[in-house]
Amino acid sequence: MSKSAFDYIIVGAGSAGSVLANRLSKDPTTSVLLLEAGPEDKTPMIKIPGAFAYFMFSKKYNWLYDAEPVPDIRNGEPVFCPRGKTLGGSSAVNAMVYIRGHKSDYDRWQADGNEGWGYEQLLPYFKKSETNQRGANAYHGDKGPMYVSDTKNYYPLNERFLKASENVGFPLTDDFNGESYEGAGYYQFTIKDGERCGVARGYLNPVRDRQNLQVECEAFVNRILFNGKTASGVEYTQNGKTISVKATKEVLLCGGSFNSPQTLMLSGVGDKEELQSHGIGVVHDLPGVGKNLQEHVDACVLVKSKKKDGFSLTASGLMKTLPDTLQYIRSKTGNLANSITQAGAFLKSNPGIEVPDIQMHFVPILFDDCGRNIGLLRQHGYSLHVCVLRPESRGKVSLKSANPRDKIKIEFNFLSEKKDQKTLVDGIRVARKILENEAFDEHRGEEMHPGKDVQSDEGLLQACKDRLGLVYHPSGTCKMGNDPMAVVDARLCVHGLKSLRVVDASVMPTLVGGNTNAPVIAMAEKAADMILKKPQRVLAGNEEQELEAIK
Repeated sequence: MSKSAFDYIIVGAGSAGSVLANRLSKDPTTSVLLLEAGPEDKTPMIKIPGAFAYFMFSKKYNWLYDAEPVPDIRNGEPVFCPRGKTLGGSSAVNAMVYIRGHKSDYDRWQADGNEGWGYEQLLPYFKKSETNQRGANAYHGDKGPMYVSDTKNYYPLNERFLKASENVGFPLTDDFNGESYEGAGYYQFTIKDGERCGVARGYLNPVRDRQNLQVECEAFVNRILFNGKTASGVEYTQNGKTISVKATKEVLLCGGSFNSPQTLMLSGVGDKEELQSHGIGVVHDLPGVGKNLQEHVDACVLVKSKKKDGFSLTASGLMKTLPDTLQYIRSKTGNLANSITQAGAFLKSNPGIEVPDIQMHFVPILFDDCGRNIGLLRQHGYSLHVCVLRPESRGKVSLKSANPRDKIKIEFNFLSEKKDQKTLVDGIRVARKILENEAFDEHRGEEMHPGKDVQSDEGLLQACKDRLGLVYHPSGTCKMGNDPMAVVDARLCVHGLKSLRVVDASVMPTLVGGNTNAPVIAMAEKAADMILKKPQRVLAGNEEQELEAIK
């Protein structure tokens, strides 16, 4: 199928775009074009859960963004910002952790004026998107495209982490997405039969043969086309050729929190002064585009291990991977069939807080700089990473030039708010308390970072900054709302424009308290119903009901 006009044009085949492509093309009379800047997801590395670190180095499947350097963060080195660049987007390269966040995250969106986006309205879409290995219940579905599975623990250190957490007084939970969000436990993952189950596998691949769905890879969108204030199509480049295609109903921007605002600005939608400074004609002055950037800032405690039962790139560690590789080839089981980030926690940085404000990822390796610190990986040890779940600090993304091929300028403004600083430092103290428990006595060696001599708040804060990272959850740059800095309304339509919506993590007004892949999928499910004017799902007690369609 080769056409010059489609009902819907979807820009970006990531966690939102692939969902929309599936749901909108279900009607055979509706034509859908899905454009992805990256290549087809043909590398076998995508399928292997234990190989996700490969993508931290891949130029082909990763946008490889860097934030603007800050003198007192990572000693002036830029913070690395990986994003998926293939079918499935970041769901094709992430660590596959399935987390939704806390009920209050979504209720806050609704309380701030975004009608229909509370927890009771989102939970049915989480359930709709999911087939959980444990079956259906009040919190989980068993008929959705995304397969969610338990992990099998292959590392004794994970059990030590859970035991230590319990010993120091924290609860244990067997389902972070159920009744007991707070506590330590094992994560669930988007893994099926030993292979990654990202949105390409779950949503897109099963419908690729639909005659009314056209998927174009290596199709780099330069700009959205407008007829006055109405989005009329897009211009993209593929194989050196520039192509214009029309949208008879809507353009749906699903590029993510970096690429979506960039595309809007390159198309003349954004702060008029910034656009004019780059010689871009103003289609619509919308000052909030690119603002309100949020991310889960991350710091770690690194400890050497007296034992060698974790993972390392030492000779002995690499020897251990040989039987794992053979086992995976034979049966798709073993270490490579699982993510290495198996255990974690949602905890309170101090007891007076109502809802957990820190997330922990425990890994049986010495992990820093997104796994790119190879020297650290060559030693035996373990890491406990702490992230601030609901940061108050806000950053922005902006253009470096009017050239679509120039990467976006990313300024996180991490830890600019005192509350974020306190939460992170208090969180590191909680992490130390867990790691110093007797459950780790047989393993514990030297604390490499921050180091036992670092005890003051000021010292811990700077130590955090020295190895500061992120958890790959950028959001908020096209925020939903009705205030002067909002970019989209509660229907995800761009304010002041027609036939244009944004559907991805960029529309989150505030960052959810957890990983963002599952929420974006649920948001896209809800968006599809809104676009098709289907009744909206809502939870009423233990039963789902349908509300009147949003006009």
